[in-house]
Amino acid sequence: MSNPNTGIGGPGFVALQVRDVAAAADFYEHKVGLKRDPLVFPGAVAFQSPPIPFAVISAAAPPRLDLDSLPTPGAGISLWFKAADGQAAYNALSEAGVTIIKPPFDGPFGRTFVFADLDGYPITVYEQDTPIADRLPPPR
Repeated sequence: MSNPNTGIGGPGFVALQVRDVAAAADFYEHKVGLKRDPLVFPGAVAFQSPPIPFAVISAAAPPRLDLDSLPTPGAGISLWFKAADGQAAYNALSEAGVTIIKPPFDGPFGRTFVFADLDGYPITVYEQDTPIADRLPPPR
């Protein structure tokens, strides 16, 4: 039986466990273009990424993740970042030498592509929150 009265509204914070917090923070700040949160957190760097704050934290922090033992970091989880212009974001990341996993395509959420961060996490970039109806697959 489901409980619709939990008061839970969805994600309020997202963090990735990384091998090197300083390198990951530099990547997300200088290559991806996120703005660092001025608050200092032990073993982590947070970013001002409304509506949901994002951070990178040490893989040595609980639950102590050995990223090298995983086939793909973040397997089973999809992390999407919204961009005002997907093609411009792709161009900027490509020019910065960021690994592109899937090149841009026009999907249900506008111009979309996938890049890998320094630890191999796949990050999808998309343009719009509301799907473009004529780009949705037909109903089953």
